[in-house]
Amino acid sequence: MGASSANYRRLDAGKIIETVQALHQRVERRFPGSGLGKVVAELLQVAQETVTRAQWIQKPNLPLRCVALLLSLAIVTIIAGLVVNIRQFSFTEYGTFIQALDASIGSVVFIGAAILFLVTWENRIKRGRALKAVHELRALAHIVDMHQVTKDPERYVGRGRRQSSTVTREMTPFELGRYLDYCADSLALISKIAALYVQDFQDTVLLDAVDDVEELTSGLSRKIWQKLTILGNLIEAMPPEDVAS
Repeated sequence: MGASSANYRRLDAGKIIETVQALHQRVERRFPGSGLGKVVAELLQVAQETVTRAQWIQKPNLPLRCVALLLSLAIVTIIAGLVVNIRQFSFTEYGTFIQALDASIGSVVFIGAAILFLVTWENRIKRGRALKAVHELRALAHIVDMHQVTKDPERYVGRGRRQSSTVTREMTPFELGRYLDYCADSLALISKIAALYVQDFQDTVLLDAVDDVEELTSGLSRKIWQKLTILGNLIEAMPPEDVAS
């Protein structure tokens, strides 16, 4: 029972890939050779690459961590030596004491900064690679939006059909509805793929970037659903013989 419920508390990368594959097959069956099908095929490749990237991000960088540990031991040794040397100074050697203290503190600060740099270096490398992938997903979302932006329901349901010079693919109202559905599904999958990067990597900068992608895809999906609502209203207003044709 516990193991089964745990499966619903995490995103399954394999299931996401299977869903993208199913969407690609549906698009190709309905609209073979379409630009949207090519975009979904690219999304499938990105999803597969995401699994590899996410696994790489989750693995610790042992060389960097070993260096950070060695430097941590070094700073502890320097601090211990500083304490010992301070005891050897007398009040008559005040100038020497200040010089030694200043040099020791400078060394401690330098090594501490080096440790901080190396400790955060691993996260910065992983963050940079993940952010680059998230930016690719953001670009894919805009490309999906470009495929639906010219799909005006009124041009496919009688009104404005003669002015449809920008329409490059002939569709029935039903096919237009399916096309818009596929665009909305693609946007939803883009946000799910982006969420894989922060599932096991807690980074505030990356989390903000993923949230931005989710907000972007949600906003673009709302435009699609508005078109679907308009399309449904237009179909209801059509004569029965036009709907059948």
